[in-house]
Amino acid sequence: MAATVAYEDVEVGTELPGRVFPVDRATLVRYAGASGDFNPIHWNERFAREVGLPDVIAHGMFTMASAIRVVTDWVGDPGAVVEYGVRFTKPVVVPDGERGACVEVAAKVAAKLEGGLVRVDLTATCEGQKVLGMARAVVRLA
Repeated sequence: MAATVAYEDVEVGTELPGRVFPVDRATLVRYAGASGDFNPIHWNERFAREVGLPDVIAHGMFTMASAIRVVTDWVGDPGAVVEYGVRFTKPVVVPDGERGACVEVAAKVAAKLEGGLVRVDLTATCEGQKVLGMARAVVRLA
């Protein structure tokens, strides 16, 4: 599969369609099974509080993976992402119950590079708090 977005059709400042990713405790348990990360801070409220957290928190890699979906959905090919990195700034706290938490992700083209590459900067927030910092992806366009 190749990228469906053409380099010449993109300008610096182009905004990608944002997304909201709901996160509940069941999602965290499924992610733990898929990733092999069974750290109890991601599913055991009592343990999370004992180690000083406000509640159960989402896996950092889950949050990071959710955010990049904005880019892969836009470009049409996950293989078009040639570089991706973030800094974890705040945990995504996931309270028990139906509501859980939501991670809101926005992204825009920050730079056009050589060779059909663009840099996309992402912003991920939860409850108005930035949860990922320096979130950047380099993407190869068509």
